[in-house]
Amino acid sequence: MDYIYLGDRMTDPDLKNCKCSALRRTDGKCIRSKMATMLVRFENGDIHVVLASRLRHITKDETKLKR
Repeated sequence: MDYIYLGDRMTDPDLKNCKCSALRRTDGKCIRSKMATMLVRFENGDIHVVLASRLRHITKDETKLKR
């Protein structure tokens, strides 16, 4: 699944509004914690733990429009 990371006021400006994808377990589920965080990989290859509430899902229609 692809997401846009909105970030917050403490987020590195290079990561704000950047596209990222969820890292998955072997069973195919996203890696999430009980603290409402999610493990994601950004386009530049960096892996970060981010708040899931700051992620916005990208639908297939939106990816076609942005190209």
